[in-house]
Amino acid sequence: MRVAEHQSRTIRVQILVRGIVQGVGFRPFVYSLAARSALRGQVFNNTTGVLIDVEGEDEAIEQFINEITLNPPPLSQIESIQRHNNLDSANYHDFRIVESAQGGAKLAAVSADVATCADCLRELFDARDRRYRYAFINCTNCGPRFTIIEGIPYDRAQTTMRDFEMCAECRAEYENPLDRRFHAEPTACPQCGPRLKLLECGMRNAEFGLVDNDAHAIRNLQSEIRNGKIVAIKGIGGFHLACDALNAVAVERLRARKYREEKPFALMAKSVEVIREHCFVSEAEAALLTCERRPVVLLEKRIDSMIPDSVAPRLRTLGFMLPYTPLHHLILEDFDNPLVMTSGNVSDEPISYEDEDAMQRLGNIADHFLFHDRRIHIRTDDSVARVFEGREMVLRRSRGYAPAPVKVGFKFEREILACGAELKNTFCLGRGQHAFVSHHIGDLENLETLSSFEQGIEHYKLLFHLQPEVVAYDLHPEYLSTKYALALDDSQTKIGVQHHHAHIASCMADNRIEGEVIGVAMDGLGFGTDGRMWGGEFFVADFLEAERLAHLDYIQMPGGAKAIREPWRMAASYLYRTFGDDFLNLNLPFIQNMDRKAWKTLRRMIETETNSPETSSMGRLFDAVSSLLGLRNSVNYEGQAAIELETIADQQCAQGYEFEIEAVGNTIKGEAVIRRAVEDMLDHRSPQEVSAKFHLGVVQLIVEIARRTRDERRLNRVALSGGVFQNMFLLKNVCRLLKADGFEVFTHSRVPTNDGGISLGQAAIANARLASGRII
Repeated sequence: MRVAEHQSRTIRVQILVRGIVQGVGFRPFVYSLAARSALRGQVFNNTTGVLIDVEGEDEAIEQFINEITLNPPPLSQIESIQRHNNLDSANYHDFRIVESAQGGAKLAAVSADVATCADCLRELFDARDRRYRYAFINCTNCGPRFTIIEGIPYDRAQTTMRDFEMCAECRAEYENPLDRRFHAEPTACPQCGPRLKLLECGMRNAEFGLVDNDAHAIRNLQSEIRNGKIVAIKGIGGFHLACDALNAVAVERLRARKYREEKPFALMAKSVEVIREHCFVSEAEAALLTCERRPVVLLEKRIDSMIPDSVAPRLRTLGFMLPYTPLHHLILEDFDNPLVMTSGNVSDEPISYEDEDAMQRLGNIADHFLFHDRRIHIRTDDSVARVFEGREMVLRRSRGYAPAPVKVGFKFEREILACGAELKNTFCLGRGQHAFVSHHIGDLENLETLSSFEQGIEHYKLLFHLQPEVVAYDLHPEYLSTKYALALDDSQTKIGVQHHHAHIASCMADNRIEGEVIGVAMDGLGFGTDGRMWGGEFFVADFLEAERLAHLDYIQMPGGAKAIREPWRMAASYLYRTFGDDFLNLNLPFIQNMDRKAWKTLRRMIETETNSPETSSMGRLFDAVSSLLGLRNSVNYEGQAAIELETIADQQCAQGYEFEIEAVGNTIKGEAVIRRAVEDMLDHRSPQEVSAKFHLGVVQLIVEIARRTRDERRLNRVALSGGVFQNMFLLKNVCRLLKADGFEVFTHSRVPTNDGGISLGQAAIANARLASGRII
């Protein structure tokens, strides 16, 4: 019996591809694929993605769709492919790329800024290429995206590159579907594109590099860096302040001028090989360094590194990144030394991104400015990440990541704006299965950062055509993000979300899990539902609610926020709670060096409950132990005391202090730990041993409460979130012991475990409440 042969037939199909498919070479890819497959039709960007209208033999079209699905362009991220079959023939004669379609709801995802690709790098250093040593070379596979986009669809007229009219050669490339620069919106060359200008600070008319001589500007900049000068360099998302990282005098000068006493500086080196001279770099870390996102990667510092301690005082890690713009490659080409590349701002202010503003704000810091005349539309800081258990762990999500959405495992019922927290702020806009977590905004503690926050929200709403009907916010009444939310139009539904519940929900959304988990949230501070400041919390939680199972016992913070800046206050508070007035008789350096007059004032504040709010914060207990060991009585940046406590911990130690858990209420008492630490110090145990025992005590506490909860609730999943879990010594040991005990453990990867991930959790919780009808 003969099997009937398939009779090919001509059909017409429309294919809508959604995701990150604009500005990443998707249309040229489709064009080339259609040409090879002898198909006819057209492809164009619309406000939801890329629409392909194609005719040809049915088998060829099926293969065509299969190829798009399995082998899309490297920078694209396909979210969905929707097809419409059995359409009447349009009698296409060939296949074409046509202009973008306007109108309709704007739903297309926008690409993040992308590091310079290998093809452009080859051309950059090829003396025969017309873009030889051109600092703004790019193509469809790399270059600025998010920071220059003013609207969508993503066309040149909707970017800051509209200021530059393409020359005939660039126009020919731009219009050639077979060219790598086909519809590369930032495409340019030395004849028609952006240029560099080097200025000495205070001498705006004294140009070291002529406008038409970029090479001269770069050579002079390199010379100034070698001479120990500090330079401000305009990049993709703002200005960097740079100097020779091996020049300790220049580094100290930068610290003094920037008012950044001890917070670590980011570094940039020209290659992974140079980074390996100063840090240990695993294969996974090398892959993260070289990926198209190019974050700052935290790495373990080598003992023999020549980088001065002043770059990252008292730390065992350095934050390195590789060049991600052609300008960076040109500057670092002849540098074997790494450069300090820190954000162009005065401490606690947003990064400068406009030329005049940079001159005013950075004029007392930088000796020279390297400008270019391509406008930055939206400021964006460098992202920060590290590798944990073989996978990426984002600590600051910004350039290279935003505005690409975080896909979640649920669907947003309505369009939601979540306003985030106060520190490390991000906001989040939710629609469909996409959470558009913003770039890093910073600490909402001044007008400049608040303005950046408000402008960022409006920009995202414009880009993604979002009009939020629901607004989620933190319960803390004094957060500027909360005040912003509550001041919005009353027609929007407002949903307050507890800070630590948002942490757990963020971890769940990051890992695309639903249902109940054992949630462990540990951080500095967050406003609790009882009006007190939480931070050492254990929950049974899902997206809808969080039941508080256990928490660190409340203790007073004498001086309120001042106790965060001066950890000795927390050490004194814990000693007084543990020993009463007898702690003054302890033979400890901490006691001997303590200002007795200041202690009398603190004691009165504690006894009279004057400006001494109560907190259950684990972060504040870390501060207390750090101060008790003599590491840090005051801090110059958030988390410094805890970071330095982690740095000295003895990695070989195997035993920890034991917390006391009260049977009634599951209140966790810290006094036993403080008492044991003091006993060890009186026995002349090393600070390294005491630090390790404290860390391992926290580890054992988490495991013990997880076990109890598993026994009582039959839950086996643990979600860890909050800034305390940026501590690698703690996190590694917690995960190791929980997994050894049979728990399934979830940690952050795509969004930060710190308050930078809060907005995602707020959005997830608000959505669950909408779905359940429980809007509170």
